Amino acid sequence: MASGLLSAETADQIETTCRTAIGDSLRSIMYFTRDDFEQLYLREDLERDADLSTFIGHEWRGFKTTQTAYEGSELGDYQYTIRVFENGFLIRVTSEREGIFVTTDGLTMKDFEEVATAISTVLEDRNRD
Repeated sequence: MASGLLSAETADQIETTCRTAIGDSLRSIMYFTRDDFEQLYLREDLERDADLSTFIGHEWRGFKTTQTAYEGSELGDYQYTIRVFENGFLIRVTSEREGIFVTTDGLTMKDFEEVATAISTVLEDRNRD
């Protein structure tokens, strides 16, 4: 599953961060850049045949389009995205170079805020290095 985009230590840090914030509601974790992706976690009860490369492409393009559309608006700076689906939720947190999306079962808005903040901190720490 791993493509080597992240060190084992960083991948473990991201997984631990998400598991701590989300607990048993965590479904999957995906790290991505403009050119590649790595699935860091997939809960055992979920199917392993998703078309991840297409999914990542849409998430990256969608982020860039949305970020550009709202730049300079009175809403302020972009923080994170929540997508709601019939069987779960997706939260996407990105920086200029990379992103992480996490899928979950039901969470509260407070839970989403906590996980977004935790993931943002990990990405910011990586960008300082």
